[in-house]
Amino acid sequence: MAEDVGSGGTGAPATAWEPPQAVPRERIVALSEDVLSRPELAYERSEDIVRVHSLGMDWDLGTVVYRPADDGDARIGADGRRVGILLLHGGSGDFKHMEPLSRLLVSRFGYTVLAMTLPGRFNFNDPSRDWPGDTINPDGTVRTPIWLRGEEIDAAQYDVVTDTSLRDRYGTRTLARAKPGTTFYHRMAAWTAAVEEGMVEAARRHLPESDFSIYGQGHSTGGPFICMLSQRIPNLVGVVATEHSPFGYICAARDDWGGHVGVMAGQEKLEEHPEPRRDPFNELYIRTWRDIARYSGPEALGREGAAALMKLPSLMEDVLAKWSRSLGRPQFKAEYVITHAIIPSLVEAAKVTAARLDLDEAAEQELIDRFVGYTRELSGPDVKPVPPFLFCISAHSRDHSPEVYEEVIMPAFRAMEPAPRVDLVRFGAGGHTFWAPAEGLPLGIAPAVVQMWDDAITNGYFLAGR
Repeated sequence: MAEDVGSGGTGAPATAWEPPQAVPRERIVALSEDVLSRPELAYERSEDIVRVHSLGMDWDLGTVVYRPADDGDARIGADGRRVGILLLHGGSGDFKHMEPLSRLLVSRFGYTVLAMTLPGRFNFNDPSRDWPGDTINPDGTVRTPIWLRGEEIDAAQYDVVTDTSLRDRYGTRTLARAKPGTTFYHRMAAWTAAVEEGMVEAARRHLPESDFSIYGQGHSTGGPFICMLSQRIPNLVGVVATEHSPFGYICAARDDWGGHVGVMAGQEKLEEHPEPRRDPFNELYIRTWRDIARYSGPEALGREGAAALMKLPSLMEDVLAKWSRSLGRPQFKAEYVITHAIIPSLVEAAKVTAARLDLDEAAEQELIDRFVGYTRELSGPDVKPVPPFLFCISAHSRDHSPEVYEEVIMPAFRAMEPAPRVDLVRFGAGGHTFWAPAEGLPLGIAPAVVQMWDDAITNGYFLAGR
């Protein structure tokens, strides 16, 4: 695929195929043209609402499955099993944000794709699954999650507040702060357990262990949830981690308060971070155009250098237009407690849930340990090891710099017991949304990236350690 090859990760047994260290732009374009010129395989798309009962509450999770219409087109991996991809969005998206990638995976490669949506973000109220209006309404109320069909979180259950503590990175943030004792409050305390139970059940239902080997991909802040699931889904055998954040504790640097400081963004690693993240578990972040701007700026800088600032008006026009087009997605989020390992907030959420369930002290501690455990790998003699990770990053990503991988993420994986195989591949084009169109790349770098996933899956890369 490229003449540079990887280092072989952590010293796991070598396979016949080794990942490249870098894929230059001209190779990306050639691979993209090759993949997209292939005849499209016929496929079926179906929706399944998975209901789980978790921590005393019912939860509905929306899933969409893409599978080859002809079983003869199903891709078979090096282990002789069908290839299944567990796909999870990031940011404040849902399955529809990832749909171009899902369709590429099934139509050009024959993968079966289980596209998940985090609890609360699947719009059960509209057959299109698009969300109506804006995130902040003219009367000051905001969008709220739908964790259960037929349930409504109304304005009486929250206060709208603004936060400027992270203004240089986010601008002014708008938050819906759930009031203690409300359904909103208790859902915000317990939703992380619904991720674990709902997604394990969805994988069991649609990518069963008898037929499939599963490869996980979580975009951005979806990544830490895929990391968590990698040891909880028995047939999840590898992670094709593209623009994919790692376990929460790796995304964070401890201080003596016991809080956590994000280190994923390259510039933050080079500066003094003013304060650790302290997001309370009951605060829902309501996104605005600012969240488009915080990616568009660094990506324009990467493409054009400082000259990008000279076209700020047109850049902002593009930001606002993109925001308008994205309003059909949920555009709210609460996952920082996991993705930045905000331990005090997770402990408080567990205590609130334990009080609601009237748990005794031992059961409360067990729940605390469970919630905190979502932020890091499991360990012990009877625990499934962390599977191999193949990390890929794009050229103009805001949050995934080579320096952070080389100095923080890769060493953290190599320090695990047992250490999984892990490699890093740098692509010479693309941005954080790696399937976004660019000049000469109608689906961004995604076709080239997925071709490399396929090379790894079919040539035994993920057999290391099994």
